[in-house]
Amino acid sequence: MLKVEPLFEELIIAQKAKMLKLAQSIIPHIIEDDLMQPNDFPQLEQHPLFRYEEGVLEGLLTARMALLASSRDFIL
Repeated sequence: MLKVEPLFEELIIAQKAKMLKLAQSIIPHIIEDDLMQPNDFPQLEQHPLFRYEEGVLEGLLTARMALLASSRDFIL
């Protein structure tokens, strides 16, 4: 395991929690699973701050995958 893997996990968990808190401030009854399909909720889909935070999460996930792939000589 790379030393930065736990850091990425921590950042991703924190970002998901941040997104859930923001989403619940917009739609109080929303749950974490709903965040996997925000397009089901027009209020989230059209909310610029939520979309930004979603982009931050996607960036973290992409960076983690790139790091893992490069560290394990991953070949497609």
